[in-house]
Amino acid sequence: MTMNIDKFVIKKYETSPLKEIADAPIYAIAGISENGAKLLNEALPNINIKTVRDLANLKFVKWAQAICTLADGEN
Repeated sequence: MTMNIDKFVIKKYETSPLKEIADAPIYAIAGISENGAKLLNEALPNINIKTVRDLANLKFVKWAQAICTLADGEN
């Protein structure tokens, strides 16, 4: 299965293995700048989000995804 990862990451990571992207800085995600990553960590200093994996594993992100998934199933 192939995926057009270039839509989701910056050019530097377009050909990188997913495992490498997961451990890359969060600004590897398209739309998140280095400055944006810095501001996020300044705004949330106790959370310490450094990598894409850190962001994905953030409990608040998981809670938000679960809420949205369940909401989509409501009538």
